[in-house]
Amino acid sequence: MAKKNIRLDIEYDGTGFSGWQIQPEALTVQGEIKKAIKKVTGQEVVVYGAGRTDAGVHALGQVCNFFIDHGLAPERFCNAINFYLPRTILVLKSSEIPEDFDSRRSAIWRQYRYIIGRRKSALYFNHRWEYTEPLDMERMNNLAAYLIGKKNCSAFCTVSSLKENNECEIISAGWSEDEDSYYFDIKANRFLHSMVRSIVGLMIEAGRGKDYLTLKNFRDIMKSGDHTRIKKVAPARGLYLVAVGY
Repeated sequence: MAKKNIRLDIEYDGTGFSGWQIQPEALTVQGEIKKAIKKVTGQEVVVYGAGRTDAGVHALGQVCNFFIDHGLAPERFCNAINFYLPRTILVLKSSEIPEDFDSRRSAIWRQYRYIIGRRKSALYFNHRWEYTEPLDMERMNNLAAYLIGKKNCSAFCTVSSLKENNECEIISAGWSEDEDSYYFDIKANRFLHSMVRSIVGLMIEAGRGKDYLTLKNFRDIMKSGDHTRIKKVAPARGLYLVAVGY
């Protein structure tokens, strides 16, 4: 029997996990999915993920795939795998896809959302950042507009993950708000390590009305490629991988 390429669409609460990627002696989302697949099929597989979310980061639309030689119908992997997963990870859908599909390399874009609560909450503490003072949406959106296009995003990348090519094509970026929260939505072809959280941390300074963070200064920070000029990286708990496009 030829191996099938199975795609899983997943959501998860990143609280308590050491991120997506398997690590020695650590609880990870990828690791839990791999273990669940083995319990269903009795086979060891490699699970490929579209986005390597950090510890504490959540997902509404993560995508992964794996190859397997098994008689279970593709659409039935969903419920079978869910039976063995912790309640904080849920497979939304399973399907068979072409052999050349790779959840990471085939992706055209990824979309993230960052949520900032406007009031303190015990119930939502692990699922959003909290900032109770007013933020200037117009000023923050002026900075977001500058992000659009092909940009060197080295300044938004933690030093340990710097690569030779840190150019990202940002398709859309912007802030919105309601009575409960502020929302930052961004879509790009790729993201660097801690990139969204670094952008949010910097833009909050502008939203607070800090004079040093004008649009010109924001541009200068980006052009410098110097991550140390970003004073605060937003916490992981407010970040969500919303969707992946193919």
